[in-house]
Amino acid sequence: MDKQATYIERSDTHVLVIDDDDRIRDLLARYLGRAGYRVSTARDAADARAKMEGLSYDLLIVDVMMPGEDGVALIADLRTHLDIPMILLTALGDPAHRIRGLKAGADDYLAKPFEPEELLLRMDAIFRRTGRKTVSDRIRFGAFEYSLENSVLMKEGEIVRLTTSETALLDLLARQGSGTVSRYMLSQNVNGDSERAVDVQMTRLRRKLEPNPSEPQYLLTVRGKGYRLVAEPALDPAAR
Repeated sequence: MDKQATYIERSDTHVLVIDDDDRIRDLLARYLGRAGYRVSTARDAADARAKMEGLSYDLLIVDVMMPGEDGVALIADLRTHLDIPMILLTALGDPAHRIRGLKAGADDYLAKPFEPEELLLRMDAIFRRTGRKTVSDRIRFGAFEYSLENSVLMKEGEIVRLTTSETALLDLLARQGSGTVSRYMLSQNVNGDSERAVDVQMTRLRRKLEPNPSEPQYLLTVRGKGYRLVAEPALDPAAR
């Protein structure tokens, strides 16, 4: 059975997705739920306000173009008394609309169409900036232990030297927990100008980490999608 990285904050992190598109609400609820977040949804600003009267949320994902009160107006009003991260989603991708949303108080802005994993990575980045950790600080697989805080890989107490690209690749996979990261997303964040470059970097990284690189145990290929890291939570230092 695959051992999975565990989350120490996501299960306690409640996200509210506000979008009038049923498909997007359902897609994000499923995807973020699989990533470990608690997810609620609202069909418009009025529905969101009603739900926020009874529950508190740790992050809002807000569509701009909704019937009635739009997402920018909602965020601008909420920002006057609410200090939580808010991400805007919109089909309006020109700079003027982005600037308007950011001025209203949005922490980030994602244009439709988008990859759900990009949203997940942006959420994690926001939580890191605000001091919240959404995954365990240390990820362990086999004899290896990777520190998300320091981006350092250890094997039996010794540092394993990685290139900048290899570190970026491992970091993205580790932060995704047991989820798959697409080759496209990796190519956008790893030193390489193509998805083929990601495959080359993965081959090199496997040589350093896998007992048998031709039959990987930890850095797995998900056919037609990308790669994922099979890991387990590191032990608390106090328990050692």
